[in-house]
Amino acid sequence: MNDHNGQLRSIVERIENVNEQIKGLTDDRGDIFAEAKGNGFDVKALRTIIRLRAMSPDDRAAQEAILDTYKQALGMLA
Repeated sequence: MNDHNGQLRSIVERIENVNEQIKGLTDDRGDIFAEAKGNGFDVKALRTIIRLRAMSPDDRAAQEAILDTYKQALGMLA
């Protein structure tokens, strides 16, 4: 049982450590977005670009095709 207790403590402490790292990285990301905004960049557009860059080219093309179809249906395309 003591071995289990030590293992449990180790797992919990490792998760807590990772959670702290994630918080630090999230804060760093927020600082980068604040810097971008301070330099005149549109943060919402940056977030969209980052999301699109994470997609595969096929997924991105499919997403853009769906958006174009919806825009067309709503009369939003010139």
